[in-house]
Amino acid sequence: MIAELGHFSLILTLLVALAQGALTLPGAARGNAAWIALARPAAGIQFFLIVIAFSSLTWAFVTKDFSVAYVAQNANSQLPLAYRIAAVWGGHEGSLLLWLLMQTGWAYAVSMFSRQLPDAMVARVLGVLGLVTAGFLLFVLLTSNPFERLSPAPIEGLDLNPLLQDVGLIFHPPLLYMGYVGFSVVFAFAIAALLAGQLDATWARWSRPWATAAWLFLTLGIALGSWWAYYELGWGGWWFWDPVENSSFIPWLVGTALIHSLAVTEKRNSFKSWTVLLAISTFSLSLLGAFLVRSGVLTSVHAFATDPRRGVFILLLFTVVVGTSLFLYALRAPKIGLGGRFDLISRESLLLTNNVLMAVAAGSVILGTLYPLFIDALGLGKLSVGPPYFNAVFVPLMVPALLLMAVGPVANWKSAKLPAMMKRLYVPAVLAVAVGVGVPFVLGRWSLMVALGVALATWIAAAVVLGIYERMQATRSGLLAQPRSWLGMHVAHLGIAVFVAGVTLVMGYETEQDVSMAPGQTVSTGGYELKFLGVRKARGPNYVAEVGDIEMSREGKVLRLLHPEKRTYASSAMPMTEAAIDANGLRHVYVALGEPLADDAWSIRVYYKPFVDWIWAGCILMALGGLLAISDRRYRLKRKRHSVSTALKGATS
Repeated sequence: MIAELGHFSLILTLLVALAQGALTLPGAARGNAAWIALARPAAGIQFFLIVIAFSSLTWAFVTKDFSVAYVAQNANSQLPLAYRIAAVWGGHEGSLLLWLLMQTGWAYAVSMFSRQLPDAMVARVLGVLGLVTAGFLLFVLLTSNPFERLSPAPIEGLDLNPLLQDVGLIFHPPLLYMGYVGFSVVFAFAIAALLAGQLDATWARWSRPWATAAWLFLTLGIALGSWWAYYELGWGGWWFWDPVENSSFIPWLVGTALIHSLAVTEKRNSFKSWTVLLAISTFSLSLLGAFLVRSGVLTSVHAFATDPRRGVFILLLFTVVVGTSLFLYALRAPKIGLGGRFDLISRESLLLTNNVLMAVAAGSVILGTLYPLFIDALGLGKLSVGPPYFNAVFVPLMVPALLLMAVGPVANWKSAKLPAMMKRLYVPAVLAVAVGVGVPFVLGRWSLMVALGVALATWIAAAVVLGIYERMQATRSGLLAQPRSWLGMHVAHLGIAVFVAGVTLVMGYETEQDVSMAPGQTVSTGGYELKFLGVRKARGPNYVAEVGDIEMSREGKVLRLLHPEKRTYASSAMPMTEAAIDANGLRHVYVALGEPLADDAWSIRVYYKPFVDWIWAGCILMALGGLLAISDRRYRLKRKRHSVSTALKGATS
């Protein structure tokens, strides 16, 4: 009964979404107040119905209803309750239902928090979102129904993928999908503005907090995914340039360019063409990521599905979204205009350069991700593109982008004087050179790449601190009295600096040892001694484990015991690695069990990773900057009353 209720809710949601798109978009174009008024209630109804469907599937997992095929494939009776709930989105069908929950949730948020906007504009935005929702609902109902029944029902389920039986599953996909789907709101605003012919600073101001919120969630989702892979896979790496990892990083790069472009459009009424294209591209690249993960063209620990029908459907949806939006853009492009003029040296020019660098960087990642797939599809053999390509192409593009990050905020809009900018950046430049040259000497091994990375991080951080100090001096007010969007920008830039420092130092000074250890033997790493005491058996709720006991000491003083594990789940013969990590904010001592050897010996992998926590700390600072920006009081405007005729002004221009 629960499964049937969920399935029926999906069908009703599809009908409401189609009606919303078919009525509110023409209603906004024709000035039909009754049709316009349907937009907000329809968004609320869709969200309510998807909540019912999602709750139905969740209840099926909680009650271990193995007559539902999706539950039988992704859970069993021994799976702990927390993972049974997280298993709702642990497979392909449920992850799409989570996507729909996010999709309708964002649309409902737009209907609730955009009451200060003209009703016709909101109707257009919600109409576009309704059509996007309808596309995903068709995908679910035709190819990926999570409520299909099994008859007869099996007594026991197959269990959740052991790789996913981790707290990371509870938080990582929801955060990532909030970012992916959040950019559909910015896409909808862009399409609505194109339909209305109102691509101006007002449209950018409406879109900007939604874009920043989506970027915030995507940043946290990517960071959490990096951390999850770092400690769960036992490889000790924080980023592998995996194609599925890239599928989330690509829209993040373009989304970063988008939020900068929106700032220029809002403040200077420029970059309107750039902003529209970036809004379309960011959401389109999110759909491309969904295609890569669910089409079966990729083999990855992150991939969800291998059904070609699903890939064809998403590719068709991707084609429709990109094709129709670019066609509409081509129709409206001659009327967009160039916006305000600016000199070669100005904040606009620097932000334009940033946009170009981000777009080219995203293109380089797309090329490295898709080119091997094309070669394989054409039958020209197998080609592997890994870290050497990405490091050789991506890193040189990021160096000038990082240099400009400190220059942009000190440049004036419209026209800037180079001598004045150089004077303001003199102190950060001197600090960057001094710290960049000195830190590698202090850490014991000088390296040009380390010096460059540390210098860039110092350059950005010093410019941030100096900018905040100068602003506080000029305004004679405290830090918290500054505009939150301005403060958020500087906090996000500081996060970039911390991230760059972490990446540079861990890549420059990490050590790795693969050793064979018998009980009583010791290995040294980073000034610590690790003594292997042996391995013991342990039992979990649905697995058995071999737990290593490793004594960590320094200068003869025992600091703690580390307990890396090798788990074997009841549903899978494949052993899973659970690394043991000792962290203090400045370094990680990372230990993973390998394979058992003769005479109670084990192969053990030991890493020493200095400053690796700074990578994720930087991401948290970036997200905090985004949170500060969207909490700016100028985005909390009082309701303005618009007559229908005023709201629709320019709709046919």
